[in-house]
Amino acid sequence: MKYRVYDLGRPLEITTPVAPGHPPFRMALQRRHGDAVREDGSSSANELITTSGHTGTHIDAFAHFSREGLLFSGHDAYTASRGGRFHIYGSETIAPLVGRGVLIDVAAAEGSQALEAGRPITAADIEAACRHHGVEVRAGDAVLFRTGWPVERYEDQEAYVGWDTGVPGPDESAAAWLADREVRVAGADTIAFEWLAPGAQHTQLPVHVRLLVDAGIHIIEVLDLEELARDAVHEFLFVAAPLKIVGATGAPVRPLALVESAA
Repeated sequence: MKYRVYDLGRPLEITTPVAPGHPPFRMALQRRHGDAVREDGSSSANELITTSGHTGTHIDAFAHFSREGLLFSGHDAYTASRGGRFHIYGSETIAPLVGRGVLIDVAAAEGSQALEAGRPITAADIEAACRHHGVEVRAGDAVLFRTGWPVERYEDQEAYVGWDTGVPGPDESAAAWLADREVRVAGADTIAFEWLAPGAQHTQLPVHVRLLVDAGIHIIEVLDLEELARDAVHEFLFVAAPLKIVGATGAPVRPLALVESAA
């Protein structure tokens, strides 16, 4: 069996947009070819990388959010993070994700290239998009939302983060809809899997709380869904293996969508 592989991850570079409060991605060569040369004439190079676990395409671990000091399943967040890392729900505890994936292209379903800034995606919007594309969301699915927001914005950090303009994304009704269907992971092409109203910035992130704290559903952000959308692929095999960074609240990930191909 052959598959067409869609790469849903975005490259990490120093210009990668980053959410407020998170360190940016940085990389520098620590050793260059010629710094040390072996007897056979060979040499090697390596680099130093610094980044947040939430920069670029990444997945949120359950340790990322709490409500009133409690993590998912009622664990005390302060106790769990003693010693400078989380002892439960770190990114190393996220099992590889292999299963059915669904693309919900809300923008295309509404006949637009991209949703407008600060536009909420409601449960009714999700159901309308599912009907438009003829897909059904099932328990255990990876559900990915395309807003079209990165188009013409990703290269401009201020525009992509939407600090003043707001960002389209799921509202609390959408989060409840996903939780009711017991999906395994939800994601989008935006900086935060949230409806961010104009000027609201990141002061309230109720969808993160509903999914990560209440429902035990992981979140993937900064996805590249444009190629899937161009080919009108709405069902696929979803594969993602987060980096096993012990005690981290999130980790870089390179998700793939696999579609059976006759060629």
